[in-house]
Amino acid sequence: MMDFDIDAFVAATLAEDLGAIGDITSMAVIPEDARFTGVMDSRDPIVVAGLGLAEAFFRALDPAVTIERLVEDGQQVAAGTELLRLEGLARAMLTAERSALNTMQHLSGIATMTRSYVDMIRGTGAILLDTRKTIPGLRVLEKYATRMGGAQNHRMGLWDAAMIKDNHVAVAGGVAEAVRRAKAAGIESIIVEVDRVDQIEPALAAGATHLLLDNMTPPILRGAVTLVGGRVPTEASGGVRLDTIRAIAETGVTYISVGRLTQSAPAADIGLDFATA
Repeated sequence: MMDFDIDAFVAATLAEDLGAIGDITSMAVIPEDARFTGVMDSRDPIVVAGLGLAEAFFRALDPAVTIERLVEDGQQVAAGTELLRLEGLARAMLTAERSALNTMQHLSGIATMTRSYVDMIRGTGAILLDTRKTIPGLRVLEKYATRMGGAQNHRMGLWDAAMIKDNHVAVAGGVAEAVRRAKAAGIESIIVEVDRVDQIEPALAAGATHLLLDNMTPPILRGAVTLVGGRVPTEASGGVRLDTIRAIAETGVTYISVGRLTQSAPAADIGLDFATA
């Protein structure tokens, strides 16, 4: 995963759960030398994401744990599919269980929802994008999960492209002036949000390299795509749902961005069942 410190994430997550005392239940109930085998499995059809992170939680507490990965991230699996098997110190596995499952459930939920959107626009030529609507601190992980679901990453942050939105336009005094200032600053990738067709030509004339067509109906989107005529990529955004995305894709837009992939994906149902070795 790009520029993500897995060890630090695992350590911070476990520290949050363990506090200053530790897992008092496991320490009281489970003998120190007890060993367990376990199987992590999907309870529903899912797209898998986060196996490496789940494994890292168990290894952090028992470096000698034996883990057999049975599927790979990005794989679509049926309900009841075994994802990995592990064998190690019982206390360590039980202590790491919730952190590992929380991470797997969250990321696999994102990947699963993403795949449903990708499947809905298959064959149209449109490309699904994620957004910056992510949980603070988890952006790299969540955007990894959307990639596992088949989407492409949009901006990773405020630093990798200019995105001129309505408030920027309002303060700058107009679309063309906002774009002009971005070009003058030496920015190469300039995405401009337009919510009216009459903003398209001024944005292009000023040097926009990508147009975000915001909250436009499919008929208006189709006209906007025709007007742009392939001069720059076009992106439909705003209120996109699973039941509307196909019609949007069929307008000929290059991209469709969907905030709910990371903002509203339900957790995947994944469990970890233990049995005495």
